[in-house]
Amino acid sequence: MSLVAQLSALATRIGTEIKGLIRPDHPGLARAWANFGYVGSTVDLRAAHNVASISRLAAGRYRITFATPFADTDYCWVATGRSNTATGTIRFAAARSTTDGKTTTTLDIVCVTSAGSLADTTEINVVVYR
Repeated sequence: MSLVAQLSALATRIGTEIKGLIRPDHPGLARAWANFGYVGSTVDLRAAHNVASISRLAAGRYRITFATPFADTDYCWVATGRSNTATGTIRFAAARSTTDGKTTTTLDIVCVTSAGSLADTTEINVVVYR
């Protein structure tokens, strides 16, 4: 068997193995994600999966509404905030407290400065796993 034929057979076998391991219900796959920011006095939702909408509740406070609700609130989420200037100012995405909402249909997150003040930014990325 030629080297090309062997490589082709190997690639086919690897593809078959991976297809069997990563299924739509795999817990390591994101159930929802979004790339958005506050630009020109409006929320700019650039790209998303399983996100129906994002609304700005106040400066630096956002509510993400899921297109398909989760079965419970035991999901995990991570988010990052990008600085809105080129001067090295830092933005963090976080949850302020347990009073910020986390339901089966919505998730409230905040964007803060390094000093802890609520602040808008032009780009926040959030990913939700369950």
